[in-house]
Amino acid sequence: MATPQPRANVAQIPAYVAGKPPTVLPGQASYKLSSNENPYPPLPGVVEAASAAVAAMNRYPDMGSSALYAALADRLAVPVTDLAVATGSVALLYQLPMAFCDPGDEVVYAWRSFEAYPIAAAAAGATSVQVPLLPDGRHDLEAMLAAITDRTKVVTVCTPNNPTGPSVTQTELDAFIARVPEHVVVVVDEAYVEFVRMDDAVDGLATYRAHPNVALFRTFSKAYGLAGFRVGYAVAQEPIAAAMRAVSLPFGVNAVAQAAAIASLAAEDDLLERVEALAVERGRVLAALTELGWDLPEPQGNFVWFALGERTAAFAAATDAVGVTVRPFAGEGARVTIGESEANDRLIEVARAFVSA
Repeated sequence: MATPQPRANVAQIPAYVAGKPPTVLPGQASYKLSSNENPYPPLPGVVEAASAAVAAMNRYPDMGSSALYAALADRLAVPVTDLAVATGSVALLYQLPMAFCDPGDEVVYAWRSFEAYPIAAAAAGATSVQVPLLPDGRHDLEAMLAAITDRTKVVTVCTPNNPTGPSVTQTELDAFIARVPEHVVVVVDEAYVEFVRMDDAVDGLATYRAHPNVALFRTFSKAYGLAGFRVGYAVAQEPIAAAMRAVSLPFGVNAVAQAAAIASLAAEDDLLERVEALAVERGRVLAALTELGWDLPEPQGNFVWFALGERTAAFAAATDAVGVTVRPFAGEGARVTIGESEANDRLIEVARAFVSA
């Protein structure tokens, strides 16, 4: 008997593996360091704005997200026409190949990187071209350029790279974009941009203004602490932004999420204070791990990367045993969010034991 069959590419879509919650230990707190969540509560004014929006839940949200677009345009000093909002930056990853890739067209990106990249490419019927990272966890930009063919429509630079942590420099990015064919969209995925503390850091907005084929992807999930509400946005010159808006899900960003995002933008001073505190704590954790003998990639996000290879599962089990969950990538390594000080201290002790072992 014939049955309905999905498109062939659907069977090729890998499953997304989310960070698991921590094991509850009697008599002590447990911590989730597996999803790069912000450990701070919502920024001042966000709960109030979200609660007010909840009272009108019987109404559809503003499909055009007009107030959010206006707030972003004002904050970033960009035209509204150069913006596209979505349900988290992960939704942008789906929209771009949907708008620009025909079946069989290629999407080039570094690997290992954000695990939604191959999912989004496959969902659009595009072909993933994965370029291995350098041994230090950085993008191999020369190899990525060599991987571009006549079928390439999108190339993605994840900076800082999730899960390994390093960022590209502005000099590196400029040289890279200069050699990418003009018909290829260059995505600069800046989900962790607020945490970057380095010389020659990427100025994403200046880069987008200089190049009509560049699209910045950003999110409210990480630094802004709105992971539960799913709000992301792209900044790109109008032809790219308009194409992404055209394929977006109608009413995708709900009314409560829109209100929370706008309120978060208004709390910039508190945001910067929290981000700086997390960057300082990241430095403390990195220094402690380095002193123990770990050689970690340079972390520019709110996480660190342990290239553990076959010891990855054992490391994840050891952290779980002390009430801390991390994000293991089987046979490769573990990504660990910078969280509460107590959680970070437990991580350091587990790492100490692994060095000793």
